[in-house]
Amino acid sequence: MTLVNKVIVVEGKTDKERVQEILNEPINIICTHGTMSVDKIDQMIDELEGQTVYILVDADKEGRKIRRWFKQYISESKHIHIDRRYREVARCPKDYLFKVLNKHGFEVKDEYQKIQEEIDHMFERVSLLS
Repeated sequence: MTLVNKVIVVEGKTDKERVQEILNEPINIICTHGTMSVDKIDQMIDELEGQTVYILVDADKEGRKIRRWFKQYISESKHIHIDRRYREVARCPKDYLFKVLNKHGFEVKDEYQKIQEEIDHMFERVSLLS
């Protein structure tokens, strides 16, 4: 049994799916669903206790707001920033996100595996169309 002690906090479901496509290790990914409140952060504090927390949110006003909440209430959280030109985690090119997560010490899928998964996905989509 693998002990998961890292958590990535993202805004939404598509962000979570994009990160899961890149990672090659068991990580708990929590969605804020784009909003934060005192009640939500209180619940998260209990849930995140004893884990290394990474914040990976969009490069926009709402993302900055979420970062402020975590800096205030879980100050030991680590912040992963994306280039502002991509704005949203879900829109980051896979190779860019691959590099960013790898740089922050995450075990990411190797290039061959990533490419093979993309090819498999394309064949699956083509077979659904025929």
